[in-house]
Amino acid sequence: MAAKVSKKVEDILRTLDEVYGTEFRCYLNHDSAWQLLIATILSAQCTDARVNIVTEDLFKKYPGVNYFADANLKELEQDIKPTGFYHNKAKNIIACCQRLRDDFGGEIPSDIDALTSLPGVGRKTANVIRGNIYGEPSIVVDTHVKRITKLLGLTKEDDPVKIEFELMKKLPRDHWIIYNIHIIRLGRTICIANRPRCSECMLKEYCDYGKKLK
Repeated sequence: MAAKVSKKVEDILRTLDEVYGTEFRCYLNHDSAWQLLIATILSAQCTDARVNIVTEDLFKKYPGVNYFADANLKELEQDIKPTGFYHNKAKNIIACCQRLRDDFGGEIPSDIDALTSLPGVGRKTANVIRGNIYGEPSIVVDTHVKRITKLLGLTKEDDPVKIEFELMKKLPRDHWIIYNIHIIRLGRTICIANRPRCSECMLKEYCDYGKKLK
């Protein structure tokens, strides 16, 4: 069922499109679905820029799913240590790639249930893959999307899954992917957590916090 889009949402999306364009862009460097999957697992509690630095060498050392599946845990931990939480990430990456090798023939599935059955893969990671690799309309709720969506008054929820399903009802499908791309950019450059540059924000008239500054 198509979302019934309010005028406020239409205005927000139109403004974002006008400022940022409508090109889909993934901020994690990758050349394949498996690379994006690994990079997204590494991106938890880590900046995309740091992940990109780590994966530049990582994907040369481990040039495929089978290489990660057979990796030495302690060695992989050291390889990804700069991304933080490296004990759990290394364990999940190895287990995930073993499942991909043994149950999926080394291919990355597109189905949301199959993706979330993989170790270390939640709905956020699954939707990154579905949206960027398979072109499936998907809403990715990261920290920027959660925070700014609440500021815009489009949700009162704190649970990312609840926010995802609420946005699915409020946003047109053709903006499910690009909404995340735009909001990430806004959150990194203008609506920065704890030090927002509200005077420069193109969405301040729709923002609960920005309206208080008038």
